[in-house]
Amino acid sequence: MSEGISIDSEKRKRRTLLLLAGLAVGMFGFGFAMVPLYGLLCKVTGTQSVEQRTLIGEQSQTVTADVVQDRWVTVKLDTTVHPDLPWTLEPMERKLRVHPGEMHLVKFLAENKSGNEITGQALPSIAPWQATGFFTKLECFCFTQQTLAGNERREMPLRFLVSPDLPADISSLTLSYSVLRVSEPDPLAAAE
Repeated sequence: MSEGISIDSEKRKRRTLLLLAGLAVGMFGFGFAMVPLYGLLCKVTGTQSVEQRTLIGEQSQTVTADVVQDRWVTVKLDTTVHPDLPWTLEPMERKLRVHPGEMHLVKFLAENKSGNEITGQALPSIAPWQATGFFTKLECFCFTQQTLAGNERREMPLRFLVSPDLPADISSLTLSYSVLRVSEPDPLAAAE
C-alpha cells in the first residue's frame, strides 16, 4: 500500500515540476513578446510608442518633407477632459486644411478651474487609425505631464505635419486628446 502512495506522490511531484517549468518558460517567452505586443497595441490604438517618439524627435531636427501643393487634408482637433479633472482644454482652431508635408502650429488653451495645483496628462489618438503613422507631432504638450497652478490658464503648443505619403483615400483625420488627472486630489484641500 505504501508503494502505491509513493508512486502517486512521485507522479504528482513530477507533474508539479513540469507545470512550474512550463510556467517559467511561458513567462520568459512572454517577456520577449511584450515589445512587439506593445508596438502593436500602440499602432491599433493610435498612441505613440517610445520608439515612435524617438524617431519623431530625430525627425524634428531635420524636417525637410516635400510639400504637396495640389492636395488638401482636413485636420480636426478634439478634446475630452475626464470628469475628475477640473480643467478645460480647447483648441484655438478646431479644424484646419493643410498641405501634406507642411508644418503647422496650433495652440490649445488649458485652464485649471480649481484653486489647487493639479497635474494632468493628455493622451492622443488619431482617427482613422490608418492615418496614425502619417501624422507626426514634432512638439506637443502631450509628450509630458502638465501641471497647472490653481486658476491658471496656459497656451499649449502642438507642432505637426501630415506626411506626403498619407494614402490618397484619406482626406480628413481627427486628432483627439483625452486628458486625465495624474495627481490625486488632496483630501484635506477638498474638505475645505
